[in-house]
Amino acid sequence: MHNLEVLIGLAREALETGDAGEAVKLLRAQVARHPEHGELQALYGEALVDAGRLPDGLKLLEEANRRLPDDPDILSALGDACFEAGLTERAQAAYQAIVDRNPEDAEALVSLGLVHYHQERAELAEQCYRQALAIEPELVFAWHSLGDACFASGKIAEARECFEKALELDPEDPQGHFNLAEFLYDNGDLQGAENRCREALRRDPRFGFAWLTLGNLCLDQELVQEAVQCFRKFLSLEQGPASKEIRDEVTALIDGLREEL
Repeated sequence: MHNLEVLIGLAREALETGDAGEAVKLLRAQVARHPEHGELQALYGEALVDAGRLPDGLKLLEEANRRLPDDPDILSALGDACFEAGLTERAQAAYQAIVDRNPEDAEALVSLGLVHYHQERAELAEQCYRQALAIEPELVFAWHSLGDACFASGKIAEARECFEKALELDPEDPQGHFNLAEFLYDNGDLQGAENRCREALRRDPRFGFAWLTLGNLCLDQELVQEAVQCFRKFLSLEQGPASKEIRDEVTALIDGLREEL
């Protein structure tokens, strides 16, 4: 059992550092040896989802949830997987179950808000984000999400304040730089957006959607060759089923730009 705990710890570390493939290797044999171990099943499911094997990971997370229905970490991972798979009602149910058990779980409130936002229930989403920030005022994820909700509802100045607050709390967070880049891009500041995009990529060169935005920025400045390079980088990094539609659009865009190269 001690060796199993060590392997679980190593797998968690691999997931935290973005090496889902290593986590899968560490856990695969252990899941077969310990089929009744709910925590192990859930972690393996989470690793499979992160490795791009969403259906397999979702199946394991559902099984782990049946074994340990009150475990908030498993419910959270299940909600995330359902959300990625487009199963928004099931994702909402998972996050709501966490909040019902612990109304002070700020991260679950933000996740619940994201489901509302995705379903175009902006007011409910904003309520969730503000509730989360009342509990944890330095929760960066909540500031990002509130910024999106404010921007969508036309609260432009407040949206910028939210994105800047998130970046103030965590200046090294690539997502913070990217969100501000998107905000500046939407408001016509191409140079500011490009600078923030490059800051995001300096911190995380594998940030696929930052490459996509940088490509669009280059295209707006008629830098076609550089734009295509960025788009190809995006395609090489974003392989999950959730990004299929945007991948198809980017592929078609590259095909259309070939004559200009």
